[in-house]
Amino acid sequence: MTAIYDVYVGVGAAAGSLIRYHVGRWISRISESSFPWGTWFINVVGSCFLGLVFKDFWWHQHDTMWWLLLGTGLCGGFTTFSTMSYETMHLMRTNRWMAAAYLASSLGLGCFFIWVILRV
Repeated sequence: MTAIYDVYVGVGAAAGSLIRYHVGRWISRISESSFPWGTWFINVVGSCFLGLVFKDFWWHQHDTMWWLLLGTGLCGGFTTFSTMSYETMHLMRTNRWMAAAYLASSLGLGCFFIWVILRV
């Protein structure tokens, strides 16, 4: 039975990664800033989506497979902590204030929006 769980997580992660790649490229093309808007946007939107998925699962009974597909897979593949960490360290070399703003706003807004979603 665990093999099917792996398939759901894998399909979700693959879809999330592809969406992240294309959204990140699109934002990079329209942004000419040294601030990593693509990753920032992806992580904040991903946090919001995870909050919505969690809230729906909190109030309604769903098959566990849907959580593995949407929560673990899609949101896990879409958001990217490792890229955020790398970009923060890169910004630390050139602009410490921008690095701090990037990290604080990414984490702060992600948590804030999940909190709002769960309260509404």
